[in-house]
Amino acid sequence: MTLVLVVRHGLTAATGTALAGRTPGIALDDRGRAQAAALAQRLAGVRLDAIVSSPMERCVQTAEAVARAGQGAAVVTDERLTECGYGDWTGKPLRKLARDPLWRTVQAHPSAVTFPGPGGEAMADIQRRAVAAIRDWNGRLGSGAVYLVCSHADVIKAILADSLGLHLDLYQRIVIDPCSLSVIRYTPTRPFVERLNDVGGSVAALARAVQSRSEKAPAPAFAPRPGDAPVGGGAGG
Repeated sequence: MTLVLVVRHGLTAATGTALAGRTPGIALDDRGRAQAAALAQRLAGVRLDAIVSSPMERCVQTAEAVARAGQGAAVVTDERLTECGYGDWTGKPLRKLARDPLWRTVQAHPSAVTFPGPGGEAMADIQRRAVAAIRDWNGRLGSGAVYLVCSHADVIKAILADSLGLHLDLYQRIVIDPCSLSVIRYTPTRPFVERLNDVGGSVAALARAVQSRSEKAPAPAFAPRPGDAPVGGGAGG
């Protein structure tokens, strides 16, 4: 049995408004650093056999916050866990991307999507590389290991869809908030998802968010249409 703690990076200035993708130099903002510190505190009692991160700065910063809390492992990076190759979508405002005809395919049939332009990846390839990385690290660290992976929302959703036995076209039903924790237990026969999108909050907080939206609260900078998943993961509650 191998236990994998899967963490999304904390908030940045771009989270939820633009698709940062692989744009270099996107770092955690003050909110993101506070989230990472809080996560490190929550995991303070867990000894980790490895901390594996996407090479993107925002993920490395989040993972290093956990490492500084004395979890027994230094951060190593793995290119297979990097952000999606969004190609021409990289850096564009989500409000603009939501008007692109490809957006509807990303929502309803992501397994058919290859992002346009140089560096654009197929979403099926993103899932393959990310799941291969997890399986590889499971083999390296062995049964009984507990390790942390820090990556990006769409990559994590693809990993979780595989763990849940879901077709990639259903992965948009999964929500992964900034600095959330998901936990997958891998056994010789199948994985078990033991925790998903845990941000340490209460159900009451979720209920208040729903109530505030129903009371015509000011709209955020980008609000997906009802039923749409935020490409890139969104900024959370």
